[in-house]
Amino acid sequence: MSYDVIVIGAGPGGYVAAIRASQLGLKTAVVESTHLGGICLNWGCIPTKALLRSAEMYHHIKHAKDYGLSVADVKVDMPAIVARSRGVAKQLSGGIAHLLKKNKVDVVNGHGSLLGGGKVLVKGTDEKTLTGKHIIIATGARARVLSGFEPDGTRVLTYREAMVQDTLPKTLAIVGSGAIGMEFASFYTTLGSKVTVIEAMDRILTAEDAEISGLAKKAFEKQGMTIHVGAKLTKMDKGKDTVTLTFDKGGKPESLTVDRVIMAVGIVPNIETIGLENTKIRLDRGHIVTDGYLKTDEAGVYAIGDVTAGPWLAHKASHEAIVCVEKLAGQPHVHPMDRAKIPGCTYTMPQVASVGLSEAKAKEAGRAIKVGRFPFMGNGKAIALGEPEGLIKTLYDAKTGELLGAHLIGAEVTELVQGFVIAMNGELTELDLAHTVFPHPTLSEMMHEATLDALGRVIHF
Repeated sequence: MSYDVIVIGAGPGGYVAAIRASQLGLKTAVVESTHLGGICLNWGCIPTKALLRSAEMYHHIKHAKDYGLSVADVKVDMPAIVARSRGVAKQLSGGIAHLLKKNKVDVVNGHGSLLGGGKVLVKGTDEKTLTGKHIIIATGARARVLSGFEPDGTRVLTYREAMVQDTLPKTLAIVGSGAIGMEFASFYTTLGSKVTVIEAMDRILTAEDAEISGLAKKAFEKQGMTIHVGAKLTKMDKGKDTVTLTFDKGGKPESLTVDRVIMAVGIVPNIETIGLENTKIRLDRGHIVTDGYLKTDEAGVYAIGDVTAGPWLAHKASHEAIVCVEKLAGQPHVHPMDRAKIPGCTYTMPQVASVGLSEAKAKEAGRAIKVGRFPFMGNGKAIALGEPEGLIKTLYDAKTGELLGAHLIGAEVTELVQGFVIAMNGELTELDLAHTVFPHPTLSEMMHEATLDALGRVIHF
């Protein structure tokens, strides 16, 4: 069983790599041990957004009176919400199977590991060895577990169990305030749980610009969340139906008893059983080291997605897949990965999105910057939608006009941010964006106004 390309793992990096390789005329196989689509499609990006959509609908119905509507007897049905989410994941997973078949990719069920010399051992219902000219590792990552705070799947949960709860917990603690933690915090808060977030760092959403992080914290607390930053978890005691957490905050111990705990403290790459010991592949803090075209130190072996350096995002994995495959196939005009231009999105209420440097990082890099801001309350579409809370912030190089970063919080900013991503990749300057016509009335007009503000020419605020 010989192939031009063998992909180990069929997540958003792996299946995209396999499809693109086959499109380029390369005989391709993808090895998957669990489910097509990986964590993102089955237990991450997609089903969580289905959950959050249910929470958003519940929020709007509860506030129907604000829009001149009357709705009575709205209730939360957790089994139905979960069933919809699982149905969405199942539908899309089946879609991946169809796409792979359509593109003539061989799907090999089982656990793949490297034997060296271009060989992959697959252990499934039987055992087989595949040979490939090029091998792409796309094995992803799993939830990080803190020693002494291991999830048990019933009271202390990972994201998997948190997605399929059949009852709404009255009280909930979430340890970790990254995108995953805050999305679950937003979901459960909106549906009515009393949520407490415990974060060891000095602010939430630490990957975001500090100003946006601060606005997010205020918005979440206004919704009823309790947020502890600078809080280090020290002890966990499980009762019959509750969990008591003890944490150190500012040198003082505090305790909290809740019905459930969600651990959301990062990820660990899946590298332990994939045969790296049979190769020259190097690791950096557990992640596979690659060059800009995703090559490892082992000839003919590449790595993409969460098993490599961050940011650990599905769209980053998919783009790495395209770069990797097109380069190994000898396609022209292939650009190396530029991780500085990868957008990040958090689907809370309000949404948070960003691309490029934060204000602090720009200053640390010694860049002279111009900052532009525009609030949602100055935008007609935002007011008409009933979503007047939010901010768009832009950072431009003071000398060249280069767009260095954009940071957004508010309704639908996960859609708006792509405009800034395109501008950065197209090397547009502040003047290019200032001279661009934005449609009215739209939320996108705030992108224009935030740029005009950086130039000292803001109109509507």
